[in-house]
Amino acid sequence: MMIRPISKDISLLSQKSAPATEKDLPVLMDLVETLNANSDRCVGMAADMIGINKRIIAIRVEQQLTLSMINPVIVKRARPYDTEEGCLSLEGVRPAKRYDYIEVEYLDYNFKKHRDSFTGFTAQVIQHEVDHCEGIVI
Repeated sequence: MMIRPISKDISLLSQKSAPATEKDLPVLMDLVETLNANSDRCVGMAADMIGINKRIIAIRVEQQLTLSMINPVIVKRARPYDTEEGCLSLEGVRPAKRYDYIEVEYLDYNFKKHRDSFTGFTAQVIQHEVDHCEGIVI
């Protein structure tokens, strides 16, 4: 595992990420390590933020708990609201439309399929990171 530099390359960040496979598990490990190293200023990361264009995200749900998702897809959204968000890959804060309730299908690090629901700030962070996977730069 290694801590990787944060990519600020808009051309990479604006590309749709490719689906991840089991060969990409080292990317997940590096992503979690990099997220943990930046925990004082970041609550979520997508693989493109460390320069790798794969559908992998990691978020900090609580102080020590990291949730990783491989090939996440938001399948349900409810209760929209407007907010502002920052990103380690970008300067400043930008407006964003988010949903207070989401359901996500994803694979865990064992490539076991899950469908879970999330609300509030955790849902917001997941939406931000899934946007990275879609090549959406806020």
